[in-house]
Amino acid sequence: MRAWELAQTGWGVRRIAVALAASPAAVSRWLAAARHDGPQALLTQPRPGAPAKLSADQKRLIPDFLWHGAEAYGFRGELWTCRRVAQVLDEEFGVRYARSQVARILKALGWTPQVPITRAIQRDEAAIECWATEDWPVLKRQAKKEDRTLVFVDESGFYLLPGKVRTYSPRGLRPMVPEWQTHDHLSVMGGLTTDGRILTWVRQRPLDGLDTVAFLEHLGREIGGAGQVVWDRSPIHRRAAVGEFVEAVGADGLALEALPAYAPDLNPVEWLWQHLKNVEMRNLVCVDLEELHEELHLALGRVRQKRRLIPAFFTGAGLAL
Repeated sequence: MRAWELAQTGWGVRRIAVALAASPAAVSRWLAAARHDGPQALLTQPRPGAPAKLSADQKRLIPDFLWHGAEAYGFRGELWTCRRVAQVLDEEFGVRYARSQVARILKALGWTPQVPITRAIQRDEAAIECWATEDWPVLKRQAKKEDRTLVFVDESGFYLLPGKVRTYSPRGLRPMVPEWQTHDHLSVMGGLTTDGRILTWVRQRPLDGLDTVAFLEHLGREIGGAGQVVWDRSPIHRRAAVGEFVEAVGADGLALEALPAYAPDLNPVEWLWQHLKNVEMRNLVCVDLEELHEELHLALGRVRQKRRLIPAFFTGAGLAL
């Protein structure tokens, strides 16, 4: 249309081509079409092709169908695939699509393939929501009033098997990460305080109640005062030795708070573990546990230097600081 406007003011084909960064041949075709059929011939024309099998109104109904879940349509497991969605479209509208066509429709509707979050069926969502919105604010106020250091505690395992994530490689040449085929690992107990301190206890064997007592002693030395520990109901937290230690310290020195059952996502230390494994130590190959221990120590040091991460772990757990 701009070429036509310039032509009406007396511009030549070559001058128009230079001004619009087009070829003279293209400009000539545009002007010929406009002279023959009028300037409206230069407007974008609808693409030819078969009419769409689904109307716009029908496509808007697809998300509502999918929100009911895959099992509502007789599939086993609450997972949606393009093949399953194609069967739903056939059942609901009597139209058949290939999987590639279904993928394009879903993308246009804002639905993308994602890795689902797994949740225990035994979770009490109401209790978890209540703890995050009601119990947690009370716990913070009480700790501040009693001058206690709030510490979240959790355990994890770090294996010699590398935590593999995506990496760049030439097309068609899949990268290889060597690994030791063993399940040897480090058992780590970690504590995360609301003021940004990270405390750890590492062993090359499974942790037990005595390790829990040792960690609580280490915790007491580091915080230098009364502590409020928040953790889950792990068996090693409920050993007789742990109860005896807590009783000996007294409620004035150490108080315990249990998180709701089946709610690891409420503990910000879980987010620390994920960051260490998936960011700081990704694709890392160690030849033995000593090297793995050293790399874990270095990774923890990097996290301690990134002060902005600690509030992010609490935010990920849905706990406002």
